[in-house]
Amino acid sequence: MANFTYTAKDKAGKTIRGEVEAGDKKQAMNILREKELLILKFEEAKTKASFLSFLKGSGMKKVDSDELVIFTRQMATMTDAGITIVNSLDTLADQVDNPSFKRVLQDICDSVNTGASLSEAMSKYEVIFSGYFVSMVKAGESSGMLDEVLERVARYMEKSNALQKKIKSAMIYPAVVTFMALTITLVMILKVIPVFKDMFSGFGADLPGPTQFLINLSDTMRHYFLIYVIAGVLLAIAGKWYAKTEKGKFAMDKLKLKMPVFGPLLRKVAISKFTRTLSTLVKSGVPILSALEIVADTSGNVVVERAVNQVKDSVREGESISDPMEKSGIFPPLVTRMIAVGEKSGELEKMLIKIADFYDEQVDTAVEGLTSLIEPLVIAFLGIVIGGIVICMFLPIFKMSSLIQM
Repeated sequence: MANFTYTAKDKAGKTIRGEVEAGDKKQAMNILREKELLILKFEEAKTKASFLSFLKGSGMKKVDSDELVIFTRQMATMTDAGITIVNSLDTLADQVDNPSFKRVLQDICDSVNTGASLSEAMSKYEVIFSGYFVSMVKAGESSGMLDEVLERVARYMEKSNALQKKIKSAMIYPAVVTFMALTITLVMILKVIPVFKDMFSGFGADLPGPTQFLINLSDTMRHYFLIYVIAGVLLAIAGKWYAKTEKGKFAMDKLKLKMPVFGPLLRKVAISKFTRTLSTLVKSGVPILSALEIVADTSGNVVVERAVNQVKDSVREGESISDPMEKSGIFPPLVTRMIAVGEKSGELEKMLIKIADFYDEQVDTAVEGLTSLIEPLVIAFLGIVIGGIVICMFLPIFKMSSLIQM
């Protein structure tokens, strides 16, 4: 099969551009003639194929989440107003500033114009439109409620983005302060302590143990600094490689959930994302097994992904959702019991939304508490480490003062 681009006029005299997939040029021309189009320009697509392969590779950055939310909400509004999908896509492609996203929307518009469904056209660009997004659009097309489903997707993405921004903003201050503390400590070890060493060399007496330890540490760091840097880089590369392996991902994600301060926060974020995603999918008519598969793929944590896949396998065998969730050990009793109530009452999606809202509030509280907790810890670190270095460097001077007084 090959792709062919064309420019043609429809029955109304409107000029349209598109792409058609066919076995050869003759078959493609016949497809267009069946659509009663007057062909103005017709050629085999070359750049489009390379662009598509570029998108599917690692070369294209994901579209900004805020930009995708705006597109989704505008698409929902235009669909609700009765504007056709092709005209909606064409209009939105014209007003998008991101050139890559513009070309993607134009290609999707062309695909829909030649007979593909919106979900099929979007599925070609998994870098931009996640499995969750495509499945929701497919459910909206099947139910005839595409505008409503797109509105739900937009609301879901807005809440997810808001949650991520809160966590990132809460982490910026501690990260900056910690980096500055480590930088100051390194500068003191490499630059300040050698000055004291030269000053103490003329004392003619043994230095206190802590002072001698810092001087030896400074000498080692200065003489082998390049080796330490290279070793650190190699260790980081090895760690990054290990984290990309299946075993490494599982070990790292398991460690994240067990961290003393950040672990509970990450667990709450995962539960909030799981319940909100599952609720949106179920409410939009996506089958429960497909919904659980999508939730597992978009969980962002391998431990949670495996737990959800186990839930999916159990549900396939006829069990309820709550029982295998409880056995996994990932989800708290509150979550599993509320889901069990939702299953029995037939209002699972409403119960999932309540759980998601509850854990969103829990995350807000945890983030505020984390920020207030990390600040004194960093200050204590600065006081102990930097203050300890200063005291150790002045110990010989204090010792000399006491000897002079004697």
